Amino acid sequence: MTNLVTTDELFFGKTGLDRDRVTDIAAEALKGVDDGELFLEYCQSEGISFDDGRVRSASFDTTHGFGLRSVAGDATGYAHSSEVSEAAMRRAAATVQAVKGGHSGTFSDAPAPTNRSLYTDDNPLGEIPFETKVSLLADIDAYARAKDSRVKQVSASLAGEWQAVQIIRPDGYRVADIRPLVRLNVMIVAGEGDRMESGSHGAGGRTSFAAYLDPAAWQGQVDEALRQAVVNLESVPAPAGEMQVVLGPGWPGVLLHEAIGHGLEGDFNRKKTSAFAGLMGERIAASGVTVVDDGTIPDRRGSLTVDDEGTTASSTTLIEDGILVGYIQDRLNARLMGMEPTGNGRRQSYAHAPMPRMTNTYMLDGDKDPDEILSSVNNGLYAVNFGGGQVDITSGKFVFTCTEAYQIENGKVGAPVKGATLIGNGPDVLTKVSMIGNDTKLDDGVGTCGKDGQSVPVGVGQPTMRIDGLTVGGTAA
Repeated sequence: MTNLVTTDELFFGKTGLDRDRVTDIAAEALKGVDDGELFLEYCQSEGISFDDGRVRSASFDTTHGFGLRSVAGDATGYAHSSEVSEAAMRRAAATVQAVKGGHSGTFSDAPAPTNRSLYTDDNPLGEIPFETKVSLLADIDAYARAKDSRVKQVSASLAGEWQAVQIIRPDGYRVADIRPLVRLNVMIVAGEGDRMESGSHGAGGRTSFAAYLDPAAWQGQVDEALRQAVVNLESVPAPAGEMQVVLGPGWPGVLLHEAIGHGLEGDFNRKKTSAFAGLMGERIAASGVTVVDDGTIPDRRGSLTVDDEGTTASSTTLIEDGILVGYIQDRLNARLMGMEPTGNGRRQSYAHAPMPRMTNTYMLDGDKDPDEILSSVNNGLYAVNFGGGQVDITSGKFVFTCTEAYQIENGKVGAPVKGATLIGNGPDVLTKVSMIGNDTKLDDGVGTCGKDGQSVPVGVGQPTMRIDGLTVGGTAA
């Protein structure tokens, strides 16, 4: 397997470590426990920010380290170090054995191996010279300003990463993955008179920077950011109260991710702190609502050939026609719940223990034309884009800010509104879905999910969808 050969060079060839001795250290550390692994990581990352006609910041970073995890029952021992040496690994082994405490477990079976790869091994950071990246950002700035005299500020950034990992279990099982990740962001402030408004757009995935050198690609990002800013210049104060809300396709799936997806992660359900705990096999959503978490989509930001425990990524149906049928599982919680891991054991870096996390989470198509959904609403809100949001996993309550939304009046999309927030709770909102469009799309590749202090790249998506009786917080009486 190519990835094993490449990562062997990174972790053993360049460090002088002996692979067999490292495996023996892991085996000794994990004797008598239920699960665990040695996680090796090498990561290069780069970021360039261009603001108001000049480079505002530039960074390049390389990290190299390991994490050793021991799992006994529901207890986890974890030790990590940026010193990749036998001595550091032996110190880590002594630390993680502390959780054993008389425990005598049978080490779990290794994940099934895979030869599938969902993205290129190539390192995006070195494929294009730094000067070319800066020139691209300068072209974005110039193009945006030439498009509209109302443009007052342009901020653009490129970010890239090349992460190589190898996971070693004491039974000799080894798996490796090499994960590229790139992202382009554009933010524009437009002004007219005394009023200033902003718009932003971005795209990315597990691919190369080369895709963004094509003007057709980056100009599309600028056009969309400018469109949003100009729309917001024309916005009126948002209405408030309970009303029908239509969510647009794609990025609005972030509401689904936050308000529902986190509540379907295995750890929250095992501990019974999720609003969905104990509801497996029961109806939790309206008919027609089917939600999946799919880490197997090629080149997508949230996809993984294998997760950070070595389990092959999969497509997991979470809700099927309104019925709860699955959870997002890592190995620890799946074992304790008597279920199978789903390839969702993820960690931010070698310095973090894995936990169940989403990959690309989205709702499948319904049977309604989006125009039919909009025309069915007499007085409501059409929410097209979202900014930040908060959710309480235990209660499912959420608050989300709309960055682009419109009034719906007599079945027609009306004036854009400013300051709209959506307030509700995940379990309740699922039951109020009354119409589902046939236009499912995924976001353009910009999602980042935070949980317990760890951030990982994710994808979201959904079709156009009507929700009846959602509370809208606004600025108008």
